[in-house]
Amino acid sequence: MSRRKIFKTEHLQRHVNNYSEHCCVPLCKASAKFNGVLSFHGFPTKLELRRQWLVKIRRDNFTISSHSKVCSRHFATDQLIEPKTLDGRRRLVKGAVPTLFEWNHFTAQTQRASVWERRERPTEPVSREEQEEHNDVHDHDYCSTPEAASLDMSSQAAEDNSKTVEDLQKQLQELRVQREFCLQRFAGSDDNIRFYTRFPSYNHLMAFWFLIEPSIHKMVCVTRAISTAKRNEEVVTHARPSTRQLLQPIDEFFLFLCFLSVGLKERDLANRFNVHQSTVSRIIATWTSFLTTLLGSQCIWLTPAEVQAHLPEAFKDFPDTQVILDCTELRCQTPSSLLLQSEMYST
Repeated sequence: MSRRKIFKTEHLQRHVNNYSEHCCVPLCKASAKFNGVLSFHGFPTKLELRRQWLVKIRRDNFTISSHSKVCSRHFATDQLIEPKTLDGRRRLVKGAVPTLFEWNHFTAQTQRASVWERRERPTEPVSREEQEEHNDVHDHDYCSTPEAASLDMSSQAAEDNSKTVEDLQKQLQELRVQREFCLQRFAGSDDNIRFYTRFPSYNHLMAFWFLIEPSIHKMVCVTRAISTAKRNEEVVTHARPSTRQLLQPIDEFFLFLCFLSVGLKERDLANRFNVHQSTVSRIIATWTSFLTTLLGSQCIWLTPAEVQAHLPEAFKDFPDTQVILDCTELRCQTPSSLLLQSEMYST
């Protein structure tokens, strides 16, 4: 029977110290863990010098322990004594006081190389192929930033592109409006508005539109009115326009005015507004019925007092005048007789 031997290897294991030195100065995050550049120095034993250290690092009520350290970044270079050996530690001169901190905008001193970097190592021979390959490879500098001139050019180019896009959008909108025969196309020309609608200007037309627009939702299509009349049903008005409506209400009104003012044929209007001829007929019949009902309910007669206040001088001899039914002036050939000329004279 063989007997197994158990070897204790605790004495062979390396003791790992979990503690790493930290700098106790406020706003400083220096640590000795994985850092072979900085050195950490404990507080002096003299009370006066220790008090100066606490005042400088702004920690008056700080409890000092054996682990309280101040890193070498807070000391001037003339206060540090470099070691003579490669693996030695830095020491402070007698009476050294830390003076470089975050709040006085100190400039970090040049960091010394680590022990591994300071140790001399034999250089390995490099083959010719590896040297050529190393020379051909150019690493990209990811930390580089574009120059200010290139940034200005790119921002200027972006602004120019945005302006170009806005101009093109405006031109496209203008071409779309010019292609369509609608009220918006002639909004900037009172002469065209006067020709197509007989309104003095675009503002007069829009003033009349704002008066009738609140009642647009009560408009009943003539085809629906006829179909409901045949079924002996009551016509119900809808608050929303029909989904089959091809033109906007204001463009339908403009079509109706073109039919009345210019006397365009239904086929011509269908080609201009890009709709079917039957649609034009339906729009004209619907708006005729709607405006007859809407405007017919309005009282257009003035009171007798208003009539007398604005009555022309030629009608002062007729105090009971309420309305002038016909006052059209017709041009005719001038007679040679002065008596006949006086009879045909009109004010």
